Amino acid sequence: QVRLVESGGGLVQAGDSLRLSCTASQRPFSSHAMGWFRQAPGKEREFVAGIRWTGGYEQYSNSVKGRFAISRDTASATLYLQMNNLKPEDTAVYYCARRTGSPAVFDVSSWNLWGQGTQVTVSS
Repeated sequence: QVRLVESGGGLVQAGDSLRLSCTASQRPFSSHAMGWFRQAPGKEREFVAGIRWTGGYEQYSNSVKGRFAISRDTASATLYLQMNNLKPEDTAVYYCARRTGSPAVFDVSSWNLWGQGTQVTVSS
């Protein structure tokens, strides 16, 4: 069974940077998209960023555009999320996910493989 394992979360101050990683136990196929989602306490899980595994297309939510960058290393089957200028409202559990097809799909139910999540806490 394919697994996604996130790492890199932690406690940082507002304005700091953090890089999350997500390693897949099986290399994604060219038909796959990978994405990052987050869920804050008491809120629904929301789309953060998505990328086509073959590259060439990225999608971001408006709340992180210009601050976060999604990337992937195909050789190690690892997905990254570089988060800069972090804000307290970025505090959440961050999940990586995989789906077949476009990465520009904000609907959580359209992503069918999930990691266990990593906590990011940004203090003011």
